[in-house]
Amino acid sequence: MLKNDLPGLNYSFRNPQRLQLALTHRSHGPINNERLEFLGDAIVGMVVAEILFNLHPDLPEGALTRLRAGVVRGETLADIAIGLDLSSYVRIGNAEKKSGTSRRRSILADTLEAVFAAVYLDGGYQEAVKVITELTRETIANLPDPEELKDPKTRLQEWLQARGREVPEYKIVSETGADHAKEFVVKCRLVDDPVSFSASGSSRRKAQQAAAVLMLDRLLNI
Repeated sequence: MLKNDLPGLNYSFRNPQRLQLALTHRSHGPINNERLEFLGDAIVGMVVAEILFNLHPDLPEGALTRLRAGVVRGETLADIAIGLDLSSYVRIGNAEKKSGTSRRRSILADTLEAVFAAVYLDGGYQEAVKVITELTRETIANLPDPEELKDPKTRLQEWLQARGREVPEYKIVSETGADHAKEFVVKCRLVDDPVSFSASGSSRRKAQQAAAVLMLDRLLNI
């Protein structure tokens, strides 16, 4: 069991119980890291926002928001957690151990947020800033252009509007499957052009985004 530090975190806890709590999944019992996860989500968002604000003084709010989302999203935090081998330290219930719960990416991301909150409570905001800055440094350095982080529907709409054209229409073609395993097929159609593309997804939004990708690819490669 860890005592007062987590390998790779570069922080030594004054109160080791905070670290243990941060690493305790709700399946382990009623005393768990859910409240710390809530706090950590806000802290990492604030720290990353401040880093990006200072790093890109000329970017508008929308671009900064997209960059921040690229850093604090679950997939990115899960990658960082894997780099820390966090799955080896998460405390989970016996039933979940058999199912590999500790290795689920969403749980690793949530646990990392809880660890950030534990550092904040134990050492203060500046210590949390140091830890988060170091762990997100590579991700922030490799962020793509903010325009590339826009979702396909937004990019398609802006491309059309910039050329004085109307926004596309999206229509559900079909909806199949049980409630827990739905599949939607959505058609994306241009108002001023007979071309259309259909795509599927596990939600209306995902199907719309997939169809928008096909439409945008066609427009950009005419």
